[in-house]
Amino acid sequence: QVQLVESGGGLVQAGGSLRLSCVISGSMVSTYVVGWFRQSPGKDREFVAAIRWSAGETNYLDSVKGRFTISRDNAKNTAYLQMNSLKVEDTAVYYCAVDRTYGRVIKTSSNAYDHWGQGTRVTVSS
Repeated sequence: QVQLVESGGGLVQAGGSLRLSCVISGSMVSTYVVGWFRQSPGKDREFVAAIRWSAGETNYLDSVKGRFTISRDNAKNTAYLQMNSLKVEDTAVYYCAVDRTYGRVIKTSSNAYDHWGQGTRVTVSS
C-alpha cells in the first residue's frame, strides 16, 4: 500500500518562497513517477511538476518553469517542490501523487496517478 503525506504549505506574500514535502511509503518508490498537482476553488486539478524517481527526469507546467523546482531524496523517500517567486495565482491546495505505470513520457494527466496525498494549502497574498 502506497501512502503519501504532504507538508510545508502556508501563507506567504507574493514574491516569497515555500518548500513542499511529500513523504512516500513503500519499497517501490524508485520505480515511480511522483507528481505535484494543484487545485483552486472552481478549477480543475492542474499538473504542476513531476519527477521520474530513478532517472531524475522532470517535467513542469509552463507557468512555473524557472520558479518551481521538483526534487527527491532517496534516503528519505521524500519528494520536494521548491516554490520561489510565488504569485497570487499560485494559491491552491497542492497534492502529490504517484504514477506506478511505466511510460516513456512523464504523464501530466491526473488520471494517470493512482495514489494521492491529502493535500497542503498554499496561500499567496498580494
